[in-house]
Amino acid sequence: MTEMKKEEITKYIVISSDKVLPSDAAMKIYESEFPVTVKETCFGLVVTGSREDIMAVVEKIRQLDKNHIFIKDRGFPVGDERRCRATRGGSPRPGFHFLREEVGMLPLIGAALDELEANKPLKKKPKEKSRLKVSDLENIIEAELSR
Repeated sequence: MTEMKKEEITKYIVISSDKVLPSDAAMKIYESEFPVTVKETCFGLVVTGSREDIMAVVEKIRQLDKNHIFIKDRGFPVGDERRCRATRGGSPRPGFHFLREEVGMLPLIGAALDELEANKPLKKKPKEKSRLKVSDLENIIEAELSR
């Protein structure tokens, strides 16, 4: 009887937090004793392991600062020669520049999520619609013409 190999997946854990550093998240994973591969990067972590383990790990890490830690799928495991800079001559890997742009937007997304969670309105409600009085329109026209 052959044992079925568990499906391995890789995820980015992108950290855009003032409270949590990539090293804090990595330590949390190491302490959890999940059998996953962890690589620290400038934007967070890359983790590879069985689907069940990775899903448990990313959920645990997101709880450190849920509105400022983002999870993204990665198509290749850590160290894969098709993406590894060491085997590609040191140039940035395909997709790096796009990821860098995405990371730049995350503080705004995190702030919006914080505001939404605090039940604060994202925008002020517009004034109720009303008709403009003829006299007010005349005053606006007069003011514009006298400039």
